[in-house]
Amino acid sequence: MASRPYFDYIPNFEYVDRTKNGQDISDYTVVKNLFKRGALREDIFGDLTFFTKYKIVGDQRPDNVADDVYGDPNFDWVVMLSNNVMNLETDWPWSQQAFDKYLLAKYGSFEKIYETKEFETNKITDSQGLTIVPEGLVVPQDYSVTFFDPGLQQMVTKSSTFPVSNYEYESRINDAKRNIFLLKPIYLAVIVDDMEETMPYIPGSTQYVSDKLV
Repeated sequence: MASRPYFDYIPNFEYVDRTKNGQDISDYTVVKNLFKRGALREDIFGDLTFFTKYKIVGDQRPDNVADDVYGDPNFDWVVMLSNNVMNLETDWPWSQQAFDKYLLAKYGSFEKIYETKEFETNKITDSQGLTIVPEGLVVPQDYSVTFFDPGLQQMVTKSSTFPVSNYEYESRINDAKRNIFLLKPIYLAVIVDDMEETMPYIPGSTQYVSDKLV
């Protein structure tokens, strides 16, 4: 099925024109009512059976993902609503160019980008393969753990950490955003029907002009 662009669903309202061309309070400018935001129904959003996993590849944008999965880039709003993406700048993975620009702005130089941010544990096990310390815990550089090894029948002290640079740390955060959930295509009609039903204004208010305008 085909979709209209997201803002086609969003109704308008007349806003008092405060530009230099506005003469008095009777002058209005028609703008989109951004306070009326689309959302997936709670019974759908909270049920994973309606969704499928997807991994964003490279510099894919929401419209690219929508075109890939739904065959229509105008369903980009479904991609965003499915993952509660409010701000593409912060909630969507950066392209490599944008990511590099962000790192340079945050850390100030390439040298600092690759400085060590923290130390994490390698997996530590006893002689029988039982995990004593899992991988990935943030610890001091000189971290060690002492435990009784039943296979050796003695106390053992082990230490195994590795440095994580600012670049690696930020890359993990950015890469984690690539794993998203997408509404299964068979449910698109339900979501579109919901948007067409909930977005229009309802008669009754003194400000009502039409289902698209107050």
